[in-house]
Amino acid sequence: MKRSGLLVTVAVTLVLLLIAVGLKERGRGKLTRLKTELGVQHTVLQQAVVIRPGGQDPVVLERAEMADMGGPELISATLLPGRGMNLLQLRAYIPQKGTVNLLASPSVEDAAKQMTGEGEDANGLASLAMGAPIEAPWANRIWGSPLDSDTITTWRGHSLHLPGKDGESKGGLLLDRQADSVKTNVMPDGGQTQATYDAGDFNGHWISHTVVTTSVQLNSRTLEMSISAHNTGDQAEPVGIGWQPRFAILSGDRGQATLKLPTALHVEGANHGDGIPTGRLLPVTGTPYDFTAHDGVRLGTMNLNDSFVHLQPGLMDSGPIAELRDPKSGYGIRITIMSPSIKAIHINAPADASYVSISPQFNYDDPFGREWPKSEDTGMAILEPGQTTQWRIRLEIFALKSNGSQQM
Repeated sequence: MKRSGLLVTVAVTLVLLLIAVGLKERGRGKLTRLKTELGVQHTVLQQAVVIRPGGQDPVVLERAEMADMGGPELISATLLPGRGMNLLQLRAYIPQKGTVNLLASPSVEDAAKQMTGEGEDANGLASLAMGAPIEAPWANRIWGSPLDSDTITTWRGHSLHLPGKDGESKGGLLLDRQADSVKTNVMPDGGQTQATYDAGDFNGHWISHTVVTTSVQLNSRTLEMSISAHNTGDQAEPVGIGWQPRFAILSGDRGQATLKLPTALHVEGANHGDGIPTGRLLPVTGTPYDFTAHDGVRLGTMNLNDSFVHLQPGLMDSGPIAELRDPKSGYGIRITIMSPSIKAIHINAPADASYVSISPQFNYDDPFGREWPKSEDTGMAILEPGQTTQWRIRLEIFALKSNGSQQM
């Protein structure tokens, strides 16, 4: 009994000692720090959740900023393979403004929240309101006969049932498609990425079998982009390709921004450009649609939702050129069309918005429409089995002097 009592006493003493040590350590804040560290680890784990718009990891091409360049330079490009390779972010360094996003678009996190595939994002349509989405197998809009949630049009006797509303289908069928393969290479002054989309017949909406391949290369002053479509099926098919970048007016002063376009014809649209084309192509000389001046024309309060076709390159240019300049911000964006298959540029610049969309595309709006004369080539490439077509542009950023002219 004496031995048992001794053991109890020793045990109680040890417990009291442990409690005392614990209280002492708590007083020193070690337990508090431990809880804090555990909380930080928990937060880090929460932040480590990967944001994957369209169910695939974004691709980021980036390069180190060069302090001695003395002008604007491209820093990074963020693309979304899970959303048809939408160029969501194009970041640049601009003197006096710092690092900015040249595109009117949300963060990757906010974009992912909007890209639900449902409601307003049915068929990926939310992509048309952010960044720079790729459009295929047609660009912009097609009108036809409405049937439930489909738009019906015909091509060479084939009935095409396209997802749409009120007889209008827009943006193509690539907007919400996931890439079948993605390859990325780091380069000395930037990077390059290629994504392949084995689209088949676009879930029954198109003809034959199409493989779309996109390639984007970034360096300090330029972003080069090419898109090809290859007919791997056993029937001929029409293909249109386009790109719809929304360039932000970083100064916020849309009225002072200037737009320059190549010599072209203006596509007359019903309802002042918001409706189906009439089929008439009009000269721009002496009209509000003449943007051919050397330094471009101020946008002012003009509302634009218009297409320009029969594009002509300048005498010393490697292709038709479109430019957007923001004199208050000291920079400009130039798009040079490198593929003769690009037959149209669509401009969307609402008077009450701080962005301008400059969209080089193969096809006119409503390329299958009856409004067009039979002699008019409306831009759809016709691919026989085994054939390939390519869309290609070069985007450049350049400095402006205080008067808005280009800095040499």
